[in-house]
Amino acid sequence: MEQKHPLPPFTLESAKQKIKMAEDAWNSQDPEKVSLAYTVDSEWRNRSTFVNGRAEIVQFLSDKWKKEFNYKLRKEYWAHSLKNRIAVRFEYEYHNKDGQWFRAYGNENWEFDENGLMKKDMQALTTWR
Repeated sequence: MEQKHPLPPFTLESAKQKIKMAEDAWNSQDPEKVSLAYTVDSEWRNRSTFVNGRAEIVQFLSDKWKKEFNYKLRKEYWAHSLKNRIAVRFEYEYHNKDGQWFRAYGNENWEFDENGLMKKDMQALTTWR
């Protein structure tokens, strides 16, 4: 059975470790690596896009990072439950092929299964500047 440590229930330390691991994976810009942190039937929302399962995660991120250059993400602890949920704040920036820079901010609510794989990732709000 697949497991992605640390496993729930989360402590403050293990929640922060999980966040750092997610930040590092996303900054690798390796869609396959990122997808392995999610359940095979995971559900998440990225702004107006709904993504279901690892195959769609890989496709979504592959498309994303073909258009977003010098992508840099930072995730910060916001809160966690003593069971299987973590809330984070994030910001990321990138530029497009024309050199125009963008920055996004928002919140995410994560829910994990008993094996430490993320089964839901919902962005609460994103603001572009």
